[in-house]
Amino acid sequence: MTPPATESRSRFGIRARLLALLLPCILGLLALDSWNDYRALRDLVQGAYDSVMLDAADALRRSVSPGPDGALQLDASAAQVQRMFDAASRKTGHLRVEIRPQGADAAAGRLLLGDADLPPPPRSGDSASPVWFDGHYQGRAVRMVALRSTVLDGRGQAYELRVQTAEGTEPRDRAEAASLRQQLFRDARMVLIVVLLVWLGVTWSLRPLERLRRSVVQRRGQLPEPLDAGGVPHEVAPLVEAVNHNVASYRGLLDQQSQFLADASHQLRTPLAIMLTQAGVALREKDSTQLHATLRAMVTQIARSRRLCEQLLSLAHASDAASPQAAEVADLNAITKDVVLQYLTLAHEKEQDLGWVDAREDAPAGAAPSPAVPVQADAAELHEALANLVHNAIVYTPVGGRITVKAGRVDGMACAEVSDDGPGIAAARRAEVFERFRQAGDRAGGAGLGLAIARAYAQRNGGDIVLAEADGGTGLRAILQLPPATRQAG
Repeated sequence: MTPPATESRSRFGIRARLLALLLPCILGLLALDSWNDYRALRDLVQGAYDSVMLDAADALRRSVSPGPDGALQLDASAAQVQRMFDAASRKTGHLRVEIRPQGADAAAGRLLLGDADLPPPPRSGDSASPVWFDGHYQGRAVRMVALRSTVLDGRGQAYELRVQTAEGTEPRDRAEAASLRQQLFRDARMVLIVVLLVWLGVTWSLRPLERLRRSVVQRRGQLPEPLDAGGVPHEVAPLVEAVNHNVASYRGLLDQQSQFLADASHQLRTPLAIMLTQAGVALREKDSTQLHATLRAMVTQIARSRRLCEQLLSLAHASDAASPQAAEVADLNAITKDVVLQYLTLAHEKEQDLGWVDAREDAPAGAAPSPAVPVQADAAELHEALANLVHNAIVYTPVGGRITVKAGRVDGMACAEVSDDGPGIAAARRAEVFERFRQAGDRAGGAGLGLAIARAYAQRNGGDIVLAEADGGTGLRAILQLPPATRQAG
């Protein structure tokens, strides 16, 4: 069953995230832009229609003049203005031209042209400016403008002239609605194009990743191989490189494990074959003395096999690439003492002189107890590394030999040294003895794992093992080097 996290990622992928990020922004910008365009267009439409109304009103105002009898009347141009206004307003226009003596009431006015029942304009203090207002006439909304001026008849009497033009708002409303529909259509088309471009762009960009996915799926059940980063977008290239680095590390780990299993199988096969042969001999043996000798040989072989298994387990643990967690400050001097005490019995069995040099011999009397050679490392792993060095020295040092273990500081490094007067190792062959199951010809006899284990533990704790010739030119010095602790125990 697919994990919930995977289902969530598949439902909200890169396409959905881009669209979720871009669409609200695009829609907001388009809405703002459309609103600004709509307002500008509405003002333009209103201005165009208002301009026709104002021009008609101004033309009617100029067409009022005294007649032959001195009375104010409309000249011939007024009829032409009326026809043009009716055509421009699409039969929704209305006109009104009225005069009245100055100071007289409304009842004294005389209608020269148009509809007498048009709604009057609101009172305005500035009679020279056009007065725009909206209202209703004959059951529909109208837009109106009024002009006021003073005219003189032929006898010099002053009259107030009021010219009104009115137009139904339906034509301009239809023009605004049509422009709004066109604007919304353009915006919807733009949104669809953006969605399509995002979808196609993401699909095209993810095509190399889909190719990588298919190649990974096709390798199911095979050893992992590095991914081909060709054609991958540069934003994804670091991820592919990280995957390839992880694949390379995994392949190296698999190779090490395969080699380890092969070497371990080879090393265990020989003692098992020997014990099988010895068991067959014991089954056929009639003499109890010979039977006991055969059984003792089998016990010895089992002990060696047990030692080999323990070393293999230690090597597997020491080969772990991870560093020890939360390493505390350990005293390398105390660890060397514990290892020497552990192997005293084994050294005495070979009549060897196993000694330890205390690094605190030069400390002033009465000094507070503190780590003599502090290192920030795992004490158990350092103990195992030194135990392998001491065990190697005991195995390869002849009967009656001398082995010395000590700790101290050399050239700013914390060191633990195991020196013996055994056969030593030629300088040209010291590097190869750290390889697994590799023995030097002049120090043969074990499984060839002790130095490999010791170096692996040393490297896990930031140090290393160095081999050198013992003082006096005979024997071998195995030196465990570690960086000193940067903080004190506490």
